[in-house]
Amino acid sequence: MADTGARMLRLLSLLQTHRYWPGAELAARLRVSARTLRRDVGRLRELGYPVRARRGADGGYQLAAGAALPPLVVDDEEAVAIAVGLQAAAQNAIEGIADSSVRALAKVAQVMPARLRRRVEALAAMTVPGRWDAVPPGTAARVHPGVLTGVALACRDSERLRFRYTAADGRTAARHVEPHRLVALGRRWYLVGYDLARQDWRSFRLDRIAEPRGTGSRFRPRELPAADAAAFVRAGIDAALAAYDVQVLVDAPAAAVRERIGRWSTTEVVDAARCRVRMTADSLDWPVMALGVVGADFLVLSPPELLDRVRDWGRRFRRAASAPRGG
Repeated sequence: MADTGARMLRLLSLLQTHRYWPGAELAARLRVSARTLRRDVGRLRELGYPVRARRGADGGYQLAAGAALPPLVVDDEEAVAIAVGLQAAAQNAIEGIADSSVRALAKVAQVMPARLRRRVEALAAMTVPGRWDAVPPGTAARVHPGVLTGVALACRDSERLRFRYTAADGRTAARHVEPHRLVALGRRWYLVGYDLARQDWRSFRLDRIAEPRGTGSRFRPRELPAADAAAFVRAGIDAALAAYDVQVLVDAPAAAVRERIGRWSTTEVVDAARCRVRMTADSLDWPVMALGVVGADFLVLSPPELLDRVRDWGRRFRRAASAPRGG
């Protein structure tokens, strides 16, 4: 456990059982040396945790019996980091990690100051995890901790929100929303809510939300038109990603084309020897591959970008074909 903060939380969790821990066993649990363990115990004492130590060959550590734990000394950003980290671990596929993470989050929340505990508990309760990597690596968006926990509280309290939102095209507008749930999907956070001005459900990227504030007006939650909030966000992203409407005239019978790529396209008969193929795709590389599999000449009808991609592939294949063997 190389991360000091995570190790300190684990040490605190173990000591909260109030059992006596032999030093060697405790160090082994934390995967640290005896010296590092002594240093971590010293840090806990500086924070006000009454940890007793017994010296000698059978020496060890124990939290003082009957002692009341002081609040965990963390700021707002650290509290959010703890909650988000443990929630992510709770979705881990490693056996035993999920239950341990849920228990750890509950324990840590108990020793946080009341103000932070309320925010962390709201964040845990109002977040719907999405097990889908919709966002490419390296494109994670930064979300201010105050925005994250503030929106979570509004979701939990069924309080209408006003905020400024920057759309994908860069335009900014004021929004008035009934917040429903937060969704952690891929490497981004989303708010799912009912937009009162547009009279419809919407999803909002949290990194594009500015100045969220509760109006003090409560509302009765509406029924979401999806299985859950994560499914709603995924459906919206899928629709946005399918940005290309591909249409191609293929010099082959429709039946032969359907046999090759019918699962991924719609084929219309033009005449006995030709057919029109339609696809929707978020990337133009897939249509090029599919058309190559057909094994027939074709004419690109739309979009123009597909013709550019075919030319690019063609240049690379010609270079490969003209290269000397073994070279």
